[in-house]
Amino acid sequence: MKTKNLNTLSITKRTINPISLTVLLVLIAMSVLLFVFKYISIPFFVAFLIFSALLSGSIYIADQWEKAIVLRMGKYTGMKGPGLFFIIPIIDKVDCYIDQRVRVTDFSAEETLTKDTVPVNVDAVVYWTVWDVEKAVLEVQEYQKAISYMAQIGLRDIIGKHELADLLQDREKIAGDIQKVLDEHTNPWGITCQSVGIKDIVIPQILADAMSKQAQAERERQARVILGTAETEIAEKFAKASEQYINNPVALQLRGMNMLFEGLKEKGSLIIVPSSALDSMNIGALTGMASLAKEKVE
Repeated sequence: MKTKNLNTLSITKRTINPISLTVLLVLIAMSVLLFVFKYISIPFFVAFLIFSALLSGSIYIADQWEKAIVLRMGKYTGMKGPGLFFIIPIIDKVDCYIDQRVRVTDFSAEETLTKDTVPVNVDAVVYWTVWDVEKAVLEVQEYQKAISYMAQIGLRDIIGKHELADLLQDREKIAGDIQKVLDEHTNPWGITCQSVGIKDIVIPQILADAMSKQAQAERERQARVILGTAETEIAEKFAKASEQYINNPVALQLRGMNMLFEGLKEKGSLIIVPSSALDSMNIGALTGMASLAKEKVE
């Protein structure tokens, strides 16, 4: 009922367009002047007014992106427009205007169960256009409502055939499946669905919290696995390094001295080295000689 009212309002607005209104006012003004100056009698004056109304009522305008559907005595005769066009008054009627631009329709599926029985709310949009105006007018009564309902039904069917993980990961595939379903039903109406987009998928908050905890636990597990792998690799490297020092004590002493030097490079650093370690690396004598040389220089 609302759609019919909108169509009636649109047709009324197009009927009283600027050109037809201007023609009507000019003809009425001319007839009044002719009658006032007694160039025409009352019957001619009335006839001129009727002619003015019929002539102005035959002038219509369609926008660049529209086609006007013309009925003659209730029978479809063709399309008019875009631009200025004329019809036969009383006999012809402009039933509606068909917009041929790409249009967007929102649709949703609320509290729909997935294949693994999870209730979800899905919001989506479909981009569609009328490519055959005659079929769109003659094959379906209210094609805009039909597309909206068909898209909603198709979305519910697709949700019921997929699990929640598929809905969250393969949105493009789900949208493609919905588009195929819509094309199968709307092509006979002269309408094509160019694309479908999934705007949002809302799941229950309890399930969202559980999935968040699961993802966090999975990341922690991966971090521990990576840390354990690194420890294993480090142990293997140390094992190989130890093989080089088994029969080479000089290399081991040089390595110890290097480690001690690296620790003493920073100013103000303090390192406590056990005496047994100094004796094993024979570093005690070297340290004492270095300190004695430093005192002599001062």
